[in-house]
Amino acid sequence: MDHHHHDHDYAPRGGHAGHDHGPPPSGGGRAFAIASTLNLAYVVVEVVYGLIAHSTALLADAAHNMGDVLGLLMAWGAAALATRAPSAKRTYGFRSMTMLAALANALLVLFAAGGVGWEAISRARSTAAVEGGTVAIVATIGVGINVVSALLFARGRGRDVNRRAAFVHLMADAAVGVGVAIAGLLVMWTGKVWIDPIASLVVTLVILVGTVQLLRETFNLALAGVPAHIDLEKVRVYLAGLPTVCEVHDLHVWPMSTTEVALTVHLRVPWPDAAPAFMKSLAHDLEHAFGIHHVTIQLEDLGAHRCSQAAATAV
Repeated sequence: MDHHHHDHDYAPRGGHAGHDHGPPPSGGGRAFAIASTLNLAYVVVEVVYGLIAHSTALLADAAHNMGDVLGLLMAWGAAALATRAPSAKRTYGFRSMTMLAALANALLVLFAAGGVGWEAISRARSTAAVEGGTVAIVATIGVGINVVSALLFARGRGRDVNRRAAFVHLMADAAVGVGVAIAGLLVMWTGKVWIDPIASLVVTLVILVGTVQLLRETFNLALAGVPAHIDLEKVRVYLAGLPTVCEVHDLHVWPMSTTEVALTVHLRVPWPDAAPAFMKSLAHDLEHAFGIHHVTIQLEDLGAHRCSQAAATAV
């Protein structure tokens, strides 16, 4: 006979009913609000002085930073929705919105980078004077704003992909700002205006390289792929090594949000009078060993007919 066992049905280690599902989704409103406001103000400054200084590098960075602002707003909205309680219609609530927002952000940045690159190429032959000093000053201000904004997401980034993505992206923007500032100084010292559009092309390439990886990761999450920090084979070997477990099959691990991971699996065991002893701490152990927070186990009698879901590669 088959028996379904879920992680809520027993008293785990320590004698408390249920188990810790890990970090719940968090809106993180304050960090998102401050970072969005700072970056939006800086976009306005970059556009104004980019036009005054005839700098495609500043305008390129402004377009990218506008994408960052929209990305931060989408991530903020998704994180806020993720905190809403599940309903009869949406039993997981809106947790997956954080992953959809990350995917949308990656596509948005790619679109913005393409436009910036096209504009830089069209202006590469321009002989208009570029005020390198202005470019360097404005870009340096941007470096400071991006660093301050990134630090707002430093805390908790280890357990929230959404916050970690914001932190890494903003720090990358700070590095790009350093490049734009250096380009401005080079234009000021050498008088060679072609350095500015070349710098904007370099900025575009840096953005594209970073965004392609982000796009791959977020696309995998959107398809309910195994999160990058989890080695599925190690999870399978761990489960197969549990006392009395003779076979592991129908194993699935997927993200519920950017902070929560779920697992379902079938375990074949010689059927005892009571559930195997490892069931008392399995959910707790999986969370601490692999960062898997929601666990559902189906125990199957070794003497019964083999489950139709059992794969040929079952352990």
